[in-house]
Amino acid sequence: MLKNIDFESVIPLEKTVAYQKGQIVSKTIAQNDAVSLTLFAFDKGEEISTHSSSGDAMVYILDGKAQITIDGKKYDVQKGETIVMPAGKPHALFATEQFKMFLIVVFPS
Repeated sequence: MLKNIDFESVIPLEKTVAYQKGQIVSKTIAQNDAVSLTLFAFDKGEEISTHSSSGDAMVYILDGKAQITIDGKKYDVQKGETIVMPAGKPHALFATEQFKMFLIVVFPS
């Protein structure tokens, strides 16, 4: 089930999570054994260090710019763009400026 989001309302997704100075803010929309949907707002300079996931993770940038590293290769991703971080591959995220993202992780059945 979905949570933390208005139902039957047209909303700008990037406005459902707010920036906070020196922090990474997250809002879980859904979490279960099959899928994880999470909104994030990163202040400039914040990061999530290298890690891996058992599911394929798709990042859609809602605002700003980020540098995403997948298996050692760096990608600059900006508002309106998406990138997929394959399951099992190490990845990291760094806020080159403030950015917001929608993270969709699909786990193996």
